[in-house]
Amino acid sequence: MTRLNTLFCLRVTWLAAILACATQCFSQDFYSVPPVDAPELAPRGIYGVGVRTENVSNPGQVDILNFDKSTNKAPLVDRPLVLEIWYPATIPTGQAEQTTYAMAMSGGNPAQPSKNFDITGKALRNAAPVAKKFPLVVVSHGYPGSRYFLSYLGENLASKGFVVVAIDHTDSVFGAVKPFPSTLLNRASDQLFTIDAVEKLSRTAGHFLNGVVDDSRVAIIGYSMGGYGALASAGAGYSKIALAQKIIPGGYLENWTAGSASYKSKLRSELKAFVAIAPWGAQPPFNSWDAEGLSGIHIPALVIAGDQDDVSDYGPGIKPAFEKMTNSDRCLLVYENGRHNVGGNPPPPEALSDFTTREFFDESVWRKDRIMAINEHFITAFLQLYLNGDESRRAYLHVAPEKSNDGTWPLKQGESVGGKFSDGANYWKGFQRRWAVGLEMHCSSAAH
Repeated sequence: MTRLNTLFCLRVTWLAAILACATQCFSQDFYSVPPVDAPELAPRGIYGVGVRTENVSNPGQVDILNFDKSTNKAPLVDRPLVLEIWYPATIPTGQAEQTTYAMAMSGGNPAQPSKNFDITGKALRNAAPVAKKFPLVVVSHGYPGSRYFLSYLGENLASKGFVVVAIDHTDSVFGAVKPFPSTLLNRASDQLFTIDAVEKLSRTAGHFLNGVVDDSRVAIIGYSMGGYGALASAGAGYSKIALAQKIIPGGYLENWTAGSASYKSKLRSELKAFVAIAPWGAQPPFNSWDAEGLSGIHIPALVIAGDQDDVSDYGPGIKPAFEKMTNSDRCLLVYENGRHNVGGNPPPPEALSDFTTREFFDESVWRKDRIMAINEHFITAFLQLYLNGDESRRAYLHVAPEKSNDGTWPLKQGESVGGKFSDGANYWKGFQRRWAVGLEMHCSSAAH
């Protein structure tokens, strides 16, 4: 072999090795481990993370999809829910803190078979939980979605001392989607039942959650339709003239109407705060809540949205809904030029070559790993403030100025601060210099 051929072969081998390594490194990235440019509170916490799957069933629920027009009634059935539970855990020496989540993703055509994607998670399945009580966080996906759709948040928050329970909402799961009325009717009830079910498990002798959940400190994180449910779970009863009242036959949504005694009886005193990411339903023509309903929220709220959201409609939907939560201490984090996908995991590698699938996960302007890191930062601050009572976290939420682009961090010519985080003086606390861009934060106190 000539020297030229040898060099050519070495170059080809070297290039192939780099490409193989790049593919492997990408597929092994853990969504819950943010990149180096993440804001201060985004990195994982001090705990190892365990994960388990639990099946529960909510008895005697209205089966709205089998509504009988002749009797104007729907049968009652036991409604099954699959839960994925992340929790602070002890990772034995020599065992890898790693697992795989298999998630279906439909192409949108009922005749088209679902694709299955594997997501690598940084958690050890069936690991022993840390012997301590932790606050409970319930996570609720969109329509359609999966209990793995926000796995980055589940793992990240568990490492910081929260028990995180993500729901597979029956009739709303990738690969098993059924008509929309089921989601409209059941989303909030699924969330509140899950709180009850986990509290019961935490008091069951021999169950791994026994003694691990502090059921006096609970929060809900809901994305899209999960946000729709979270608002109702938090106290925003639906409007009597909401379009959903017409979509749900038999008057079965009336029990969730603002001001009704039956609705007030559903609310949970242990629910201390909630996060609504791109919450659906406030926009015309759906108009799920009026001012009376939204004023029924009396717990702190963090709303996260893109100002170009054309699914939940930021201008006529999300923003005015936030403004009408007048009895809530609340903050609205806005991604400028962000659309609807500011909540979930990034697109799996298998989806990168298919626009329709990628569009479901990705954003057109924002890096998805950047969105996830920012969400981890602010949601951590919010939960640690309102569930843990850590007042030092308030300054990370009540940032100034309201528009991050207006922040100032002056330096002398040629001077650099490297990766130092801002102390909050005229620049968003917890962000690196030059990196707090394209964001807005608007916070309002409850009207007492």
